[in-house]
Amino acid sequence: MALIRLGFGRQHLCLLRRRSFLLSKLIAVVFAVLLFCEFLIYYLVIFRCDWPEVKTPAHNSGQETLKAMFLADTHLLGEIRGHWLDKLRREWQMERAFQTALWLLQPEVVFILGDIFDEGKWSSPQAWADDVERFQKIFRHPHHVLLKVVAGNHDIGFHYHFVMVNSVALEGDGCNLCSEAEAEIIEISHKLNCSREQEHHSSRCTDEQLLPASAPVLLQHFPLYRRSDANCSGDDAAPLEERDIPFKERYDALSREASQKLLWWLRPRLVLSGHTHSACEVLHGAGTMEISVPSFSWRNRNNPSFIMGMLTPTEYALAKCYLPYENTVLATYCVAVGFLAVLMLAHFKLLASPLLFGWNLLRKLKTT
Repeated sequence: MALIRLGFGRQHLCLLRRRSFLLSKLIAVVFAVLLFCEFLIYYLVIFRCDWPEVKTPAHNSGQETLKAMFLADTHLLGEIRGHWLDKLRREWQMERAFQTALWLLQPEVVFILGDIFDEGKWSSPQAWADDVERFQKIFRHPHHVLLKVVAGNHDIGFHYHFVMVNSVALEGDGCNLCSEAEAEIIEISHKLNCSREQEHHSSRCTDEQLLPASAPVLLQHFPLYRRSDANCSGDDAAPLEERDIPFKERYDALSREASQKLLWWLRPRLVLSGHTHSACEVLHGAGTMEISVPSFSWRNRNNPSFIMGMLTPTEYALAKCYLPYENTVLATYCVAVGFLAVLMLAHFKLLASPLLFGWNLLRKLKTT
């Protein structure tokens, strides 16, 4: 009887060890997959991004070089349309991507080109405060990094609510806010012209009005007027079936009139915009390049990205940095689930090991 009890005890102990070993393997696999998909993949992908080089290095010209990041259309979901799982998943993605980019790339300034929030145009005061608090957590940054935000239509609504330095309020219908915005742009245009043309000897220009004598970089949410995305290309351009859809003025892009005014008054050397969620390069007027910055969120595209810029007073160089693809992360999770299922089936002897299966198959082939 003692021998029987001893044998049963050893068998029970062996079973417990096997189960604990299986549990340890499952925990190890789950931890490794989570660590890779939620942390390491952002470092592995963003580590490959390099700052571009300007044609004339700053140390050779006496000019300072500014490292700037440009991203757009984060669309933080609100309490009305925001499902908790969608908010958790996509906001975690943006937080990890942004924090990783700050740590690896060390930018000096970050510009977010509008549509920070998805429901800003109808949020209640409390919901707006909650959304702002989440934004500050996701896009937290050191004190030495400057963060600048451009308002978009999902932040404060269309048309009459726009009052920005970049003049997306220019609609030409004489509304009060639009008139104020146009007056501000005209004043900035006058200061830029005085600086460019050295007209400060005239009575219209004074020393107090002078700005650095360099063409500005225009940052705005809406793109300048273009007919469609038909001429856009690249992996993160609009889908082929959407590229030929005509743009609506004042909805998909600025009006033709407002775009011409901005180009004529400011004469920018570069324009960066958002809103479309897709990438595009457009050459305007006398060779002014506009870059449409894709969305930073998985919610709007599978392959989000941001722009890295090295800028001096006279030169600029841009490079694109892609974030991890959402389908890559999802595929990794699917493979991990399949592996765990095979591991459990093999443990409970519900699935023959690959070596045994191959050996039996080889024996059958030899006998036939």
